[in-house]
Amino acid sequence: MSSTSSSTSLPAGTILYLRLKTAVSTTSSRLNGPIEADEARDIDAKGGVAVPLGAIVRGKIAKLIPSSNPSERAAMGFEFDTIQMPGLSPEKISCRLTKVENARETVLGNGTIQGVLASELPSSYVQGELAKIAQSNSSVAKEIGKLGDKELGQTDTAITYPAGTDFQVILTAPLEVQRWFAPAVAQELPRGDLEAVQKLLANSANRVKTKDGKPGDPINLVMIGTEAEIRQAFAKAGWTIPKAKNSSSIWRTITAVTGNEGYGAAPLSDLYLFGRAQDMAYEKTLNTFTMRHHLRLWRSPVAAPDKTPIWLGATTHDIGFDIHPGVVSHTTSPHLDNERAKVGADLIVTGMVSAEQLVTRPNPLSSGVTGTGGAWSTDGRLIAIDFKRN
Repeated sequence: MSSTSSSTSLPAGTILYLRLKTAVSTTSSRLNGPIEADEARDIDAKGGVAVPLGAIVRGKIAKLIPSSNPSERAAMGFEFDTIQMPGLSPEKISCRLTKVENARETVLGNGTIQGVLASELPSSYVQGELAKIAQSNSSVAKEIGKLGDKELGQTDTAITYPAGTDFQVILTAPLEVQRWFAPAVAQELPRGDLEAVQKLLANSANRVKTKDGKPGDPINLVMIGTEAEIRQAFAKAGWTIPKAKNSSSIWRTITAVTGNEGYGAAPLSDLYLFGRAQDMAYEKTLNTFTMRHHLRLWRSPVAAPDKTPIWLGATTHDIGFDIHPGVVSHTTSPHLDNERAKVGADLIVTGMVSAEQLVTRPNPLSSGVTGTGGAWSTDGRLIAIDFKRN
């Protein structure tokens, strides 16, 4: 849509999806130090795109409380006060932080980021048990201490977010829409690509399977691109390829769990489509193993008219652990459509996508349970992502 003047406002309560440009930490940042973030998604309003991808939000670190002892929580607060749209002068903005994606910290109702206590980390319990063992046998006390520090690591409760961290703010006052912007990418696939996608969906399963044949995650992704293009795009978007399962990656996973740390290359279990395990997989995390975005992709037997491969995929968001008799796994968010949108938005940021369109398959799904019993719901559509041809 071409830009026009407008007196429309985005209402209070609108969510902006931002990405830090400024690395922050309670151990190295300064109180009132400047902070910047980019808009990571087009924000639509009634007349079109009101806040485009790449708009810059600026402000300061309004609260900074390092943790000086194990019983004291670190705290941090952001105060953003201006937003600059492409080609326009900065304008005032009033907003409040509501979420830091995949963070172990809690965001309070007033927008303050509240850090964790050392006693809340699983590693503290494990190290405590090691200390008890050491006390019962003085000859091994020194070696036990070394083991705890070397293998489990030192407890770190600082709030530290690198550039690229995703977070959300909510408008606390209306934001004037000075002009409309065109969408970052086309919102419809080329006709030939769409027809190929529809042919594929009419003759493929709507869910993947677990190793023992149980219904797994619903298929909610379609990608049109070469393997090289997809790998490059996910790398630019900050997603990581999981490691293969071996002693090293499994131990690294254990230390991530006990330390409540992020491990962006943690192995994923295999799921099956077209009679085989996934061809590619990606994940994205921050500073806790508890929460991560992840997806799997399978190359389909159908291609676009220009012979470009078409891939089907399933994406979910881990938000906790599911532990019950016979099962130890992640709990996934039941809101699959939010994760579908996350993948589409992250890939658009890379500049490698030409079009994205929500498509509906015959007999769409609406709800169900995962292979481990977790409930999910969806509007039944898949996001079809068409990559720019190299």
